[in-house]
Amino acid sequence: MRRFSHLKPSAVTLEQLYALIDPDMKAVDAVIRQRLHSDVVLVRQVAEYIIQSGGKRLRPALVLLAAGALGYRGTHHQELAAVVEFIHTATLLHDDVVDESALRRGRNTANAMFGNAASVLVGDFLYSRAFQMMVAVDDMRVMRVLSDATNVIAEGEVLQLMNCHDADVDEARYLQVIRYKTAKLFEAAAQLGAILGGGSAEVERGLANYGMHLGTAFQIIDDVLDYSGAEAETGKHLGDDLAEGKPTLPLIYVMQHGSPEQAGLVRNAIEQGGRDEFAAVLAVVRGSGALEHARRVAEAEAALAAEAISALPPSQYKDSLLQLPAFAVTRSF
Repeated sequence: MRRFSHLKPSAVTLEQLYALIDPDMKAVDAVIRQRLHSDVVLVRQVAEYIIQSGGKRLRPALVLLAAGALGYRGTHHQELAAVVEFIHTATLLHDDVVDESALRRGRNTANAMFGNAASVLVGDFLYSRAFQMMVAVDDMRVMRVLSDATNVIAEGEVLQLMNCHDADVDEARYLQVIRYKTAKLFEAAAQLGAILGGGSAEVERGLANYGMHLGTAFQIIDDVLDYSGAEAETGKHLGDDLAEGKPTLPLIYVMQHGSPEQAGLVRNAIEQGGRDEFAAVLAVVRGSGALEHARRVAEAEAALAAEAISALPPSQYKDSLLQLPAFAVTRSF
Protein backbone atom coordinates (compact mmCIF):
# COMPACT_ATOMS: atom_id res chain seq x y z
CA MET A 1 0.00 0.00 0.00
CA ARG A 2 1.27 3.46 -0.90
CA ARG A 3 2.13 5.82 1.94
CA PHE A 4 2.20 9.57 1.47
CA SER A 5 3.29 10.81 4.90
CA HIS A 6 6.92 11.16 3.78
CA LEU A 7 6.00 13.80 1.22
CA LYS A 8 6.51 17.48 2.02
CA PRO A 9 3.60 19.82 1.32
CA SER A 10 5.55 21.34 -1.58
CA ALA A 11 6.40 17.97 -3.14
CA VAL A 12 3.37 18.03 -5.42
CA THR A 13 1.77 21.22 -6.72
CA LEU A 14 -1.43 21.71 -8.66
CA GLU A 15 0.49 23.63 -11.30
CA GLN A 16 2.62 20.55 -11.98
CA LEU A 17 -0.39 18.24 -11.92
CA TYR A 18 -2.38 20.42 -14.30
CA ALA A 19 0.43 21.14 -16.77
CA LEU A 20 -0.61 18.14 -18.86
CA ILE A 21 -4.21 19.31 -19.17
CA ASP A 22 -3.59 23.07 -19.29
CA PRO A 23 -5.13 23.56 -22.77
CA ASP A 24 -8.21 21.59 -21.73
CA MET A 25 -8.52 23.52 -18.46
CA LYS A 26 -8.43 26.79 -20.39
CA ALA A 27 -11.13 25.42 -22.68
CA VAL A 28 -13.22 24.46 -19.62
CA ASP A 29 -12.88 28.01 -18.28
CA ALA A 30 -14.13 29.31 -21.63
CA VAL A 31 -17.12 26.94 -21.50
CA ILE A 32 -17.89 28.09 -17.94
CA ARG A 33 -17.87 31.75 -18.93
CA GLN A 34 -20.02 31.09 -21.98
CA ARG A 35 -22.56 28.98 -20.08
CA LEU A 36 -22.82 31.47 -17.22
CA HIS A 37 -24.60 33.93 -19.48
CA SER A 38 -28.04 34.96 -18.36
CA ASP A 39 -30.24 37.89 -19.27
CA VAL A 40 -30.83 38.37 -15.55
CA VAL A 41 -28.13 40.72 -14.26
CA LEU A 42 -28.06 39.43 -10.69
CA VAL A 43 -27.63 35.84 -11.89
CA ARG A 44 -24.57 36.91 -13.89
CA GLN A 45 -23.13 38.90 -11.00
CA VAL A 46 -23.45 36.20 -8.37
CA ALA A 47 -22.39 33.34 -10.66
CA GLU A 48 -19.38 35.26 -11.94
CA TYR A 49 -18.37 36.21 -8.40
CA ILE A 50 -18.37 32.64 -7.11
CA ILE A 51 -16.75 31.12 -10.21
CA GLN A 52 -13.97 33.73 -10.19
CA SER A 53 -13.29 33.31 -6.48
CA GLY A 54 -10.63 30.71 -7.10
CA GLY A 55 -10.72 27.06 -6.10
CA LYS A 56 -8.63 24.07 -7.02
CA ARG A 57 -10.80 22.87 -9.92
CA LEU A 58 -10.06 19.30 -8.82
CA ARG A 59 -13.35 17.84 -9.97
CA PRO A 60 -13.18 19.11 -13.57
CA ALA A 61 -9.52 18.09 -13.67
CA LEU A 62 -10.58 14.53 -12.80
CA VAL A 63 -12.90 14.40 -15.82
CA LEU A 64 -10.09 15.57 -18.10
CA LEU A 65 -7.38 13.32 -16.66
CA ALA A 66 -9.56 10.20 -16.62
CA ALA A 67 -10.67 10.78 -20.21
CA GLY A 68 -7.08 11.44 -21.26
CA ALA A 69 -5.88 8.27 -19.55
CA LEU A 70 -8.20 6.32 -21.84
CA GLY A 71 -7.20 8.15 -25.00
CA TYR A 72 -10.37 10.18 -25.43
CA ARG A 73 -10.28 12.68 -28.29
CA GLY A 74 -13.10 15.16 -28.55
CA THR A 75 -14.66 18.05 -26.63
CA HIS A 76 -17.39 16.43 -24.54
CA HIS A 77 -14.92 16.05 -21.64
CA GLN A 78 -14.56 19.85 -21.52
CA GLU A 79 -18.33 20.32 -21.44
CA LEU A 80 -18.78 17.70 -18.71
CA ALA A 81 -15.90 19.13 -16.70
CA ALA A 82 -17.78 22.45 -16.69
CA VAL A 83 -20.99 20.63 -15.68
CA VAL A 84 -19.20 19.09 -12.71
CA GLU A 85 -17.82 22.48 -11.68
CA PHE A 86 -21.30 24.04 -11.91
CA ILE A 87 -22.76 21.32 -9.69
CA HIS A 88 -19.92 21.81 -7.20
CA THR A 89 -20.40 25.58 -7.23
CA ALA A 90 -24.12 25.23 -6.66
CA THR A 91 -23.49 23.07 -3.61
CA LEU A 92 -21.05 25.70 -2.26
CA LEU A 93 -23.64 28.45 -2.63
CA HIS A 94 -26.23 26.39 -0.76
CA ASP A 95 -23.67 25.17 1.82
CA ASP A 96 -22.62 28.67 2.77
CA VAL A 97 -26.23 29.70 3.32
CA VAL A 98 -26.98 26.65 5.48
CA ASP A 99 -23.72 27.07 7.45
CA GLU A 100 -24.08 30.87 7.66
CA SER A 101 -20.48 31.12 6.41
CA ALA A 102 -18.98 34.54 5.76
CA LEU A 103 -15.59 33.56 4.33
CA ARG A 104 -14.50 31.08 1.65
CA ARG A 105 -11.14 30.96 -0.14
CA GLY A 106 -10.16 34.18 1.61
CA ARG A 107 -13.10 36.17 0.19
CA ASN A 108 -16.56 37.05 1.41
CA THR A 109 -19.03 34.31 0.54
CA ALA A 110 -21.70 35.05 -2.03
CA ASN A 111 -24.39 35.07 0.66
CA ALA A 112 -22.39 37.65 2.62
CA MET A 113 -22.10 39.78 -0.51
CA PHE A 114 -25.52 39.35 -2.13
CA GLY A 115 -27.74 37.83 0.56
CA ASN A 116 -29.10 34.35 1.22
CA ALA A 117 -31.99 34.52 -1.22
CA ALA A 118 -29.79 35.44 -4.18
CA SER A 119 -27.28 32.71 -3.29
CA VAL A 120 -29.91 29.97 -3.07
CA LEU A 121 -31.63 31.01 -6.29
CA VAL A 122 -28.40 31.36 -8.28
CA GLY A 123 -27.39 27.94 -6.95
CA ASP A 124 -30.63 26.64 -8.44
CA PHE A 125 -29.74 28.36 -11.73
CA LEU A 126 -26.36 26.61 -11.80
CA TYR A 127 -27.97 23.23 -11.12
CA SER A 128 -30.48 23.69 -13.92
CA ARG A 129 -27.83 24.99 -16.31
CA ALA A 130 -25.70 21.93 -15.52
CA PHE A 131 -28.61 19.66 -16.47
CA GLN A 132 -29.16 21.55 -19.72
CA MET A 133 -25.51 20.96 -20.59
CA MET A 134 -25.48 17.26 -19.70
CA VAL A 135 -28.58 16.66 -21.82
CA ALA A 136 -26.76 18.24 -24.79
CA VAL A 137 -24.08 15.51 -24.55
CA ASP A 138 -26.90 13.06 -25.40
CA ASP A 139 -25.58 10.07 -23.46
CA MET A 140 -28.01 8.35 -21.10
CA ARG A 141 -25.21 6.85 -18.96
CA VAL A 142 -23.68 10.31 -18.46
CA MET A 143 -27.07 11.66 -17.42
CA ARG A 144 -27.62 8.77 -15.03
CA VAL A 145 -24.23 9.21 -13.33
CA LEU A 146 -24.69 12.96 -12.87
CA SER A 147 -28.35 12.85 -11.82
CA ASP A 148 -27.62 10.07 -9.30
CA ALA A 149 -24.63 11.99 -7.95
CA THR A 150 -26.65 15.19 -7.53
CA ASN A 151 -29.33 13.32 -5.61
CA VAL A 152 -26.81 11.61 -3.32
CA ILE A 153 -25.08 14.95 -2.64
CA ALA A 154 -28.42 16.41 -1.53
CA GLU A 155 -28.90 13.45 0.81
CA GLY A 156 -25.42 14.09 2.19
CA GLU A 157 -26.32 17.70 2.92
CA VAL A 158 -29.33 16.55 4.91
CA LEU A 159 -27.29 13.91 6.76
CA GLN A 160 -24.74 16.53 7.74
CA LEU A 161 -27.50 18.80 8.99
CA MET A 162 -28.88 15.94 11.10
CA ASN A 163 -25.42 15.27 12.55
CA CYS A 164 -24.82 18.88 13.63
CA HIS A 165 -24.71 19.28 17.43
CA ASP A 166 -24.89 15.48 17.81
CA ALA A 167 -21.93 14.42 19.93
CA ASP A 168 -22.79 10.73 19.48
CA VAL A 169 -21.81 10.69 15.80
CA ASP A 170 -19.16 8.00 15.31
CA GLU A 171 -16.52 7.56 12.61
CA ALA A 172 -18.84 5.47 10.42
CA ARG A 173 -21.55 8.13 10.36
CA TYR A 174 -18.95 10.82 9.76
CA LEU A 175 -17.53 8.91 6.79
CA GLN A 176 -21.02 8.32 5.39
CA VAL A 177 -21.59 12.07 5.19
CA ILE A 178 -18.27 12.52 3.38
CA ARG A 179 -19.01 9.73 0.90
CA TYR A 180 -22.35 11.33 0.07
CA LYS A 181 -21.66 15.05 0.33
CA THR A 182 -18.11 15.37 -1.03
CA ALA A 183 -16.74 12.14 -2.44
CA LYS A 184 -19.75 11.41 -4.66
CA LEU A 185 -18.95 14.22 -7.09
CA PHE A 186 -15.28 13.17 -7.23
CA GLU A 187 -16.51 9.66 -8.01
CA ALA A 188 -18.86 10.90 -10.72
CA ALA A 189 -16.16 13.09 -12.30
CA ALA A 190 -13.69 10.22 -12.65
CA GLN A 191 -16.40 7.85 -13.88
CA LEU A 192 -17.48 10.34 -16.56
CA GLY A 193 -13.95 10.33 -17.94
CA ALA A 194 -14.07 6.54 -18.09
CA ILE A 195 -17.42 6.58 -19.92
CA LEU A 196 -16.21 9.11 -22.49
CA GLY A 197 -12.99 7.15 -22.99
CA GLY A 198 -14.85 3.90 -23.58
CA GLY A 199 -13.20 2.12 -20.67
CA SER A 200 -14.09 -1.44 -19.74
CA ALA A 201 -16.44 -2.13 -16.84
CA GLU A 202 -13.40 -2.90 -14.68
CA VAL A 203 -11.66 0.35 -15.60
CA GLU A 204 -14.83 2.39 -15.10
CA ARG A 205 -15.41 0.81 -11.70
CA GLY A 206 -11.78 1.43 -10.77
CA LEU A 207 -11.91 5.10 -11.72
CA ALA A 208 -15.19 5.56 -9.82
CA ASN A 209 -13.59 4.00 -6.72
CA TYR A 210 -10.52 6.14 -7.26
CA GLY A 211 -12.65 9.29 -7.20
CA MET A 212 -14.58 8.16 -4.14
CA HIS A 213 -11.44 7.44 -2.08
CA LEU A 214 -9.70 10.59 -3.33
CA GLY A 215 -12.69 12.75 -2.38
CA THR A 216 -12.84 11.13 1.05
CA ALA A 217 -9.15 11.79 1.69
CA PHE A 218 -9.55 15.36 0.48
CA GLN A 219 -12.45 16.12 2.85
CA ILE A 220 -10.77 14.51 5.86
CA ILE A 221 -7.77 16.79 5.32
CA ASP A 222 -10.14 19.76 5.01
CA ASP A 223 -11.46 18.83 8.46
CA VAL A 224 -7.91 18.50 9.79
CA LEU A 225 -7.00 21.94 8.45
CA ASP A 226 -9.88 23.45 10.43
CA TYR A 227 -7.73 22.74 13.50
CA SER A 228 -4.21 22.87 12.08
CA GLY A 229 -4.17 25.24 9.11
CA ALA A 230 -3.31 28.89 8.78
CA GLU A 231 -6.27 31.09 7.92
CA ALA A 232 -4.24 32.93 5.28
CA GLU A 233 -3.68 29.61 3.49
CA THR A 234 -7.01 27.86 4.03
CA GLY A 235 -9.09 30.94 3.21
CA LYS A 236 -11.59 30.21 6.01
CA HIS A 237 -11.83 31.01 9.70
CA LEU A 238 -10.34 28.33 11.94
CA GLY A 239 -13.00 26.81 14.13
CA ASP A 240 -15.84 27.22 11.65
CA ASP A 241 -16.70 23.51 11.93
CA LEU A 242 -16.86 23.66 15.73
CA ALA A 243 -18.92 26.85 15.65
CA GLU A 244 -21.46 24.99 13.51
CA GLY A 245 -21.47 22.00 15.84
CA LYS A 246 -19.98 19.64 13.26
CA PRO A 247 -18.57 16.43 14.80
CA THR A 248 -15.60 15.94 12.47
CA LEU A 249 -13.01 13.17 12.80
CA PRO A 250 -10.53 15.02 15.08
CA LEU A 251 -13.33 15.71 17.56
CA ILE A 252 -14.70 12.17 17.34
CA TYR A 253 -11.21 10.84 18.13
CA VAL A 254 -10.91 13.00 21.25
CA MET A 255 -14.31 11.85 22.52
CA GLN A 256 -13.36 8.22 21.99
CA HIS A 257 -9.73 8.28 23.11
CA GLY A 258 -9.25 11.37 25.26
CA SER A 259 -9.57 11.66 29.02
CA PRO A 260 -13.06 12.06 30.49
CA GLU A 261 -12.37 15.76 30.95
CA GLN A 262 -11.23 16.17 27.33
CA ALA A 263 -14.17 14.19 25.99
CA GLY A 264 -16.58 16.23 28.09
CA LEU A 265 -15.10 19.50 26.83
CA VAL A 266 -15.47 18.44 23.19
CA ARG A 267 -18.95 16.98 23.72
CA ASN A 268 -20.18 20.22 25.24
CA ALA A 269 -18.60 22.29 22.46
CA ILE A 270 -20.32 20.21 19.76
CA GLU A 271 -23.68 20.30 21.48
CA GLN A 272 -23.55 24.03 22.21
CA GLY A 273 -21.69 25.23 19.11
CA GLY A 274 -20.12 28.68 19.00
CA ARG A 275 -16.53 29.75 19.48
CA ASP A 276 -16.37 30.33 23.23
CA GLU A 277 -14.43 27.12 23.93
CA PHE A 278 -12.48 26.97 20.66
CA ALA A 279 -9.09 27.74 22.22
CA ALA A 280 -9.48 24.96 24.79
CA VAL A 281 -10.79 22.49 22.22
CA LEU A 282 -7.99 23.41 19.82
CA ALA A 283 -5.37 22.68 22.49
CA VAL A 284 -6.95 19.29 23.24
CA VAL A 285 -7.23 18.35 19.57
CA ARG A 286 -3.64 19.30 18.84
CA GLY A 287 -2.27 17.55 21.91
CA SER A 288 -4.25 14.32 21.82
CA GLY A 289 -3.03 12.72 18.59
CA ALA A 290 -6.41 13.41 16.94
CA LEU A 291 -4.92 15.22 13.95
CA GLU A 292 -2.34 12.50 13.42
CA HIS A 293 -5.08 9.86 13.51
CA ALA A 294 -7.20 11.76 11.00
CA ARG A 295 -4.22 12.13 8.67
CA ARG A 296 -3.58 8.39 8.87
CA VAL A 297 -7.20 7.72 7.87
CA ALA A 298 -6.82 10.16 4.97
CA GLU A 299 -3.58 8.48 3.89
CA ALA A 300 -5.28 5.08 3.89
CA GLU A 301 -8.01 6.49 1.62
CA ALA A 302 -5.39 8.04 -0.66
CA ALA A 303 -3.60 4.70 -0.91
CA LEU A 304 -6.86 2.97 -1.85
CA ALA A 305 -7.41 5.60 -4.54
CA ALA A 306 -4.02 4.90 -6.09
CA GLU A 307 -4.61 1.14 -5.99
CA ALA A 308 -8.02 1.48 -7.65
CA ILE A 309 -6.55 2.56 -11.00
CA SER A 310 -3.96 -0.18 -11.33
CA ALA A 311 -5.78 -1.47 -14.44
CA LEU A 312 -5.22 1.79 -16.34
CA PRO A 313 -2.53 1.57 -19.03
CA PRO A 314 0.67 3.53 -18.36
CA SER A 315 0.50 7.18 -19.44
CA GLN A 316 1.29 10.68 -18.27
CA TYR A 317 -2.39 11.05 -17.42
CA LYS A 318 -2.23 8.03 -15.12
CA ASP A 319 0.91 9.47 -13.52
CA SER A 320 -0.98 12.68 -12.74
CA LEU A 321 -3.92 10.71 -11.36
CA LEU A 322 -1.50 8.84 -9.08
CA GLN A 323 -0.03 12.11 -7.83
CA LEU A 324 -3.37 13.67 -6.91
CA PRO A 325 -3.85 11.53 -3.76
CA ALA A 326 -0.42 12.66 -2.57
CA PHE A 327 -1.45 16.28 -3.07
CA ALA A 328 -4.74 15.67 -1.26
CA VAL A 329 -3.08 14.50 1.95
CA THR A 330 -0.01 16.79 2.05
CA ARG A 331 -1.60 20.11 1.14
CA SER A 332 -1.85 23.03 3.55
CA PHE A 333 -4.80 24.79 1.88
